[in-house]
Amino acid sequence: MKKILVTGGAGYIGSHTVVELVKTGYTPIIIDNLCNTSKQNINGIEKIIGKKVKWYNVNCTDKIAMEKVFLKEGRFEGVIHFAAYKSVEESVQNPKKYYDNNVGSLEVLLQCMQGHKTQNIIFSSSCTIYGMPDILPVNENSPSKTAESPYGETKQLCEKMLLDNTCNSVALRYFNPIGSHKSALIGDCSSDKPSNLVPIITETAIGKREKIIIFGNDYNTPDGTCIRDYIHVVDLAKSHVLSMSFILKNPGKHTFNVGTGIGISVLDAINTFEKANKIKVNYSIGQRRSGDIEKIYANCNLVKSELAWEAQKSLEEAMRSAWNWEKRKEINEKS
Repeated sequence: MKKILVTGGAGYIGSHTVVELVKTGYTPIIIDNLCNTSKQNINGIEKIIGKKVKWYNVNCTDKIAMEKVFLKEGRFEGVIHFAAYKSVEESVQNPKKYYDNNVGSLEVLLQCMQGHKTQNIIFSSSCTIYGMPDILPVNENSPSKTAESPYGETKQLCEKMLLDNTCNSVALRYFNPIGSHKSALIGDCSSDKPSNLVPIITETAIGKREKIIIFGNDYNTPDGTCIRDYIHVVDLAKSHVLSMSFILKNPGKHTFNVGTGIGISVLDAINTFEKANKIKVNYSIGQRRSGDIEKIYANCNLVKSELAWEAQKSLEEAMRSAWNWEKRKEINEKS
């Protein structure tokens, strides 16, 4: 039995990864204090996999509580670390919250791993570590420039901590996860106000918002709006499972971009959602937003060659699943 600790396993990407771990034969153990998600995802995981999943309601910055989990569970084959705040916008407004949690949780986790002889960690990193890139698409050797937000800086600091530590690590620098599991039983349950594009699109479509504000249309892009690399969350989850299998056979320090390699503008994303779901959404143009990068998308040659991974699901499929999740949330909130 290969037991894997998944911090933040009730969150958006974490919950999808737990499902994929079970499908591949691993035994995931979740740590999540539900500070920015919901037990709905725990319930959803269990419905999808058809059995109970072990879960500890623990804050990953609480060293004493984390030690208790390691003592109770015994040896883990590895850890997948998702437990971090993720809003670029909020990190600009409240940087201390992000440094304390995002850096602090990894520091505690590494201490626990070292004390309990757990050698392998998959780290949830981000393309924000590249800052505003000079050359596109970015590859793993692209320079890490000054981060455009405290969120991005926490990811840079965490990657440095991993390099300075004795553990084996894979840092997955992923781009913009969107969509949900085909069952619509798990998804983004963030308690904070969404600042990512696709949840804002779905909230507008269902009537929770009057309209989408597009933050700037004067960027140096074909239609003036920012360009991102949008990846289906299920594809992303599978990359974590492959990374764990990889590191168990290939000790050392590894870094992989995880994206589609396709740059999609904000307006293109909105248009794709409308076409995929046959629904119109209101939007208007606003001012640029602090911390936003003009354009970024991935070179994924390394992850393809080393992990035999590449994105399988289309943007249209992701947009349909995101809309199905939003509709399921609406039903749950009314019931």
